[in-house]
Amino acid sequence: MLTTLSAVLKDARKGRYAVPAFDCVEDVMVRTILETSEACGAPAILMGLVGPDLEGNGWDYVPGLVRAVAGRHGIPVVLHLDHAMRLDEIRRGVDSGYTSVMIDGSRFPFGENVRLTRAAVEIARPRGISVEGELGAVGGSDVEAKQRSDSVLTRPDEVRRFVTETGVDALAISIGTSHGIYRTAPRLDIGLLRELDAASAVPLVLHGGSGTPDDQVRASVEGGITKMNVYAELRIAMGEGLKASAAAMARPDPLPREVFGPIRQRLAAVVERKIDLLGARGRCQP
Repeated sequence: MLTTLSAVLKDARKGRYAVPAFDCVEDVMVRTILETSEACGAPAILMGLVGPDLEGNGWDYVPGLVRAVAGRHGIPVVLHLDHAMRLDEIRRGVDSGYTSVMIDGSRFPFGENVRLTRAAVEIARPRGISVEGELGAVGGSDVEAKQRSDSVLTRPDEVRRFVTETGVDALAISIGTSHGIYRTAPRLDIGLLRELDAASAVPLVLHGGSGTPDDQVRASVEGGITKMNVYAELRIAMGEGLKASAAAMARPDPLPREVFGPIRQRLAAVVERKIDLLGARGRCQP
């Protein structure tokens, strides 16, 4: 059943657990994430990443597919637009049926970030759609691995003001993670996280969850994180599954389950592991 990010993260913050949020494209990812989440009794957050993953007809196919099948699952399903950077993208996400949107103004100075984020809230809120903002900046590589940027840690003294002035429902923060694949192991600032959680009236979100050491992930959940974004690990799993299916292919006209089976198995393993790591298993029995 479709629901909003605000509803899911409110329960997560109260229960001191986090929900994995997976960027996804195509049926094999959507189906695997939803079926695995339902089998684990965990809420599901499926994200469409603005950029290469939604280019062309992706703006219609990804939300259309999720909305068509969400009602067949007895768990809360959030359809989330990830990393919109412009208001026209927010409007398009709202019109496409997303139940929550993320506006990323982290590249701007504080005042401009506030203005952009507040404008996104004014677009989405009348439609009952949740809004996630970002304060501080999570660096790393973009999804095409063409550019890298540095992280800027979130300042506790800005959090309360940002949340109040924008009206966001969730806040993505920067405590040491990076997008993409880590070049060196991160060291998350859990002390800073606790300060941010104490200052924030809304649930906190951690981007760059792929490859973060398990002990630091657990500490971040204990420190207040309620949503963790995952994408690179899913792409790695798909690549490994593709190699396995190609190696096992014994006929020139393989059945779809022979082609996609190993990919689904490896994707499901990542999804289930993240659900357990974040403490989301059994939080909503189907």
